[in-house]
Amino acid sequence: MNGELAMIGLVVVPLAAAVVVFATASRRAAAWGVGVAVAQLGLVVWLIRSILVSGSLRYRIGGWETPLGIPLHADGICALMLLMTAIVGTASTVYAVGYLAVARQGHADSANRQADRAFWPLWLVLWASLNALFLSGDIFNLYITLELVTLSAVALIGLAGRVQALVAAMRYLIAALAGSLFYLLGVVLVYSRYGTVSWELLSGAVVPDTVTVGGAVLMIVGLLLKTALFPLHFWLPDAHANAPAPVSGLLSGLVLKASFFILLRLWFFVFAPVLGPHTGPLLSVLGAVAILWGSIQAIRQQRIKVMIAYSTVAQIGYLFLVFGLAGEPMRMAAWRGVAYFAFAHACAKAAAFMVAGALMYAADSDRLDRWEGIGRREPMLIFTFGLAGVSLMGLPPSGGFIAKWLLLNAAVGGGHWWAAAVILIGGLLAAVYVLRVISVALSESAPQPATVAIPRIMRWPPLALALVVVVSGIVTTEPLRLLEVGFPRPQVVETSP
Repeated sequence: MNGELAMIGLVVVPLAAAVVVFATASRRAAAWGVGVAVAQLGLVVWLIRSILVSGSLRYRIGGWETPLGIPLHADGICALMLLMTAIVGTASTVYAVGYLAVARQGHADSANRQADRAFWPLWLVLWASLNALFLSGDIFNLYITLELVTLSAVALIGLAGRVQALVAAMRYLIAALAGSLFYLLGVVLVYSRYGTVSWELLSGAVVPDTVTVGGAVLMIVGLLLKTALFPLHFWLPDAHANAPAPVSGLLSGLVLKASFFILLRLWFFVFAPVLGPHTGPLLSVLGAVAILWGSIQAIRQQRIKVMIAYSTVAQIGYLFLVFGLAGEPMRMAAWRGVAYFAFAHACAKAAAFMVAGALMYAADSDRLDRWEGIGRREPMLIFTFGLAGVSLMGLPPSGGFIAKWLLLNAAVGGGHWWAAAVILIGGLLAAVYVLRVISVALSESAPQPATVAIPRIMRWPPLALALVVVVSGIVTTEPLRLLEVGFPRPQVVETSP
């Protein structure tokens, strides 16, 4: 029962704290946030230990069995996503304490002095929704939790208060609602055909008829729109670039992973046997185009946060390579690679956005030409950005290197040489925009710019995340063993002649 209690606590604790903070308008909202972060780390470690000992865990809320009950399910990849959320969420919480304190003084790129009153309940609801999504055991509750994630994220983008941020939030909302409509229509079709929304019951039961394939395609299209895979990424750069710095890291590091996690879950556990043989390679090709196009756009940018946002478009492309690489005998390598990449990218990209937010506060600008020589005044932040960039480039020792190495093994082992070439070229393009920022920041040709002192509390969280990325490239045995728990075996669907 220990693991089951941890599963419940991961959802209930942040949700209860959000209600308390919102209902009381507490001046100690930040303390509530930090307390929840500490509790989440403890609960995730508790859950991971239980999974490693006992295997996949299941819990029926209220004791009701499927299909009437609401099931929770925790396996290896679910545990890694929860750990990712806890680590990035804790760092973002601490960083937000300093960031919002600066905002209350009326200086920073977030001009709304009351932002902290809305930030904490929204962030805690987002945290609870992410955890509930990763633990959900049926496709309808995945929809409900994904909508809660989306609405919280949209509101958090709008906290910046600027016209550009509000327009970006509205564009994101419209795109997300369209994606939700596609997904929900797919759920309706699947339920009408099988009479259940439990992905565990659907696994192995689906057959490749018109209704099933139609429902699967609708759900996949909706999730592609929410995950911002090229060419459905039109809403992402503005939303991530114009949000407050702690929110940008959450959007790129966590929110995008939520919709991708659903797609990964449905693909490997439910729909892969009923979709055509060309569907997986098609998604991989779109992912490859996203890597190249997003990287080129990132290189062209003059605003740092826009550059990092386009980098996210590119990095998301790596995740979609898995659908074309996960054939036998490289299925396990592709599975491990995509999960590890999601974790490493979340930590590295959140750290990069935090560094950008801190230096924007110091230089009062996010334009690259205003950052010339700033690294000589803020060497620790530039060092942090470089560590995060090492993972984005896929260099050792970093989690990004381990992830790309696994994906490369899957590509070469499966004979997908084009995918291996794209992975390598993507790393080189990432090096161009990462080193461009570092070279400008460390430039000695310009005098050190006048800057504002950055609070210490805004310096340490991004460094901690960057160090987590490095450690994840060194300590790999336990995470990779964790991903074997609940690993989806290939399904065979029998069809009548």
